[in-house]
Amino acid sequence: MKELFANRVLANDTSDLDEIFKNSANPENISFAGGFPDIRRFPDADLKQAYQTAIDQQGPAIFQYSATEGPQNLRQKLADRMASHAGVTATADNIMLTQGGQQAIDLVAKLLLNHGDAMVVEGPTYMGALAAFDTYEPTYYEVPVDQNGMNIRALRKTLQAHPEIKLIYTIPDFHNPTGTTLSAKRRQAMVALANQYDVIILEDSPYRDLRYSGKSVPAIKHYDTEGRVVFISSFSKILSPALRTGWIVADQPIMTELIGLKSAIDVQSPNVTLQAINSYLDQHDIDAHIATINAAYRLKRDAMLAALDRYFPKNITYTRPAGGFFIWVTLPSDIDAKQLLETKVLPQAHVAYVPAACQFASRTVKNGFRLNFTSLDPVTITAGIKRLGALLQANQAVAPVVPLKTAIQF
Repeated sequence: MKELFANRVLANDTSDLDEIFKNSANPENISFAGGFPDIRRFPDADLKQAYQTAIDQQGPAIFQYSATEGPQNLRQKLADRMASHAGVTATADNIMLTQGGQQAIDLVAKLLLNHGDAMVVEGPTYMGALAAFDTYEPTYYEVPVDQNGMNIRALRKTLQAHPEIKLIYTIPDFHNPTGTTLSAKRRQAMVALANQYDVIILEDSPYRDLRYSGKSVPAIKHYDTEGRVVFISSFSKILSPALRTGWIVADQPIMTELIGLKSAIDVQSPNVTLQAINSYLDQHDIDAHIATINAAYRLKRDAMLAALDRYFPKNITYTRPAGGFFIWVTLPSDIDAKQLLETKVLPQAHVAYVPAACQFASRTVKNGFRLNFTSLDPVTITAGIKRLGALLQANQAVAPVVPLKTAIQF
């Protein structure tokens, strides 16, 4: 039957990642692999109340078809929030609700990418975005990340060498998987380059509100002067992933096309859920809720960093994020993190992480891995890092760190 499948499906192999997550689900293992929020931080009682309120207030109409872009009152709330929290001027007409941030990524890719079209991604980047982009079979150009986000000098050289590039995909706030944040200066420079080379920027920012230290910087969209930045975010990290609700902010020419694409795919996002979220925002202070989860996640981040400082070999480096979900670990250049995971880390230390290769469009960088700290309690985090550190210490027959030109450097 496989001969009936489209080439884009046959080329999109996720078996390695499926195996990683299957192994990490083993109760014997401490898993730092999944990018999960803390289940204990979901406002389940408040959300239950919000669903009931929405149904009571709207009656049978809540179960009817509604606008593809989502309810106007919720879109207006998000427009107001974009102005106050991200420095982005938008109206409700500039916003569309989506089935999570993942659908938003897919819609933008569908809008812009033909087979072979050129695009820029960070190296490393969000593996779910790569899975979405892979379906449209683009030509990737990988730009490295450093402690201040995407390397703008490398981006400029890439655009100069490949002026056919159509799209830049970036995760500027508490980057997945490295945890780094793009500086304000680099955000302005990226927009200037996009203007110069006629490129669209897809700004993926689901972690923006999860800051544990330092000061917030405006969204890339804040600096947009030509309507070429598309901003996307999600309620998954601040309310619940199961709501499957994200949003897109775009100027009208792009938004008009995105609404048409979404209508063809699923007609609309579930109106009951969108109205419940709107009721939640009416009844509760979401910023107070975010402050609560940020306090909890700050303790988890600090616990992981303290354990890494204490238990990891000194020739292994890692990021120190000011927010978000992740820490990126860089191993000596001759170590394959996936092979290490499969042959030693899982069977001996019973710890899981996400190895580097599947987080690079090139799939060639292997000496790194992503750790998640938000889903576990500090005691378990410390125990897991201690196990992993002991195994790495025991396998110190490795070369000193040698910088890789294609790898992330800090």
